[in-house]
Amino acid sequence: MVRKTTKATSGTRTTKAARSGPVARRPEVRLPPLVPYDAEGGGLEPDGDYDGLEFKEVDLAGQEGPGSRFMDCALRECGLDGTELARARFIDSVLSGVRGVGTDLSGASLRDVEVLDARLGGTQLHGAVLERVLFRGGKIDYLNLRNARLKDVVFEGCFLSEPDFGSAVLERVEFRDCVLRQADLSGVRMTDVDLRTVAELDIARGLDRLAGAVISSAQLLQLAPAFAAQIGVRVEDTPES
Repeated sequence: MVRKTTKATSGTRTTKAARSGPVARRPEVRLPPLVPYDAEGGGLEPDGDYDGLEFKEVDLAGQEGPGSRFMDCALRECGLDGTELARARFIDSVLSGVRGVGTDLSGASLRDVEVLDARLGGTQLHGAVLERVLFRGGKIDYLNLRNARLKDVVFEGCFLSEPDFGSAVLERVEFRDCVLRQADLSGVRMTDVDLRTVAELDIARGLDRLAGAVISSAQLLQLAPAFAAQIGVRVEDTPES
């Protein structure tokens, strides 16, 4: 496997805005020739070791693989309903077109991973560690990232409905062209978090935890009523006489 980590750019040229704001390092995962996973071999196992495998259109629903290691693997169009992957490690891997409800990745470690066009609901990533991870496209509902640590993570073109970042630590995290709806930022700690190109920025809780983030002037105007309410300021126009 050959992998190179680069800084994010917009197109072939880095814009002035991109240079002036926080820039996350993105993974560039280049997988070696992969061996097809034998779906008839009994399924995932706790503390399993999966190296250089392609899981293609495999239904992993309800299977249990806590503590497993996935190295140089590709999961393509797999079903992950209720799959138990707590404390699993994904390294230099790609998850493309995966779908599922209630996937348990609590305490997992994702390093140099691409998650592409995923459709997930209620995914548990609380207490997880994500470093150099790209989420591109797809829709994720009720993503649980409470107490997780995210460093050099990019959400690009994603629809995130009611994500929970409660007490998480975010460092060099970018949300690019995303919908961020009813986000919970309670207790979150941010360093160099870029929200400027979020298409819809809707914060349900934790508006006071935006220190360390950068937003656009348009977003500031959009959030102004909520900021005023946060500090107890009433905004009322003078009635016409």
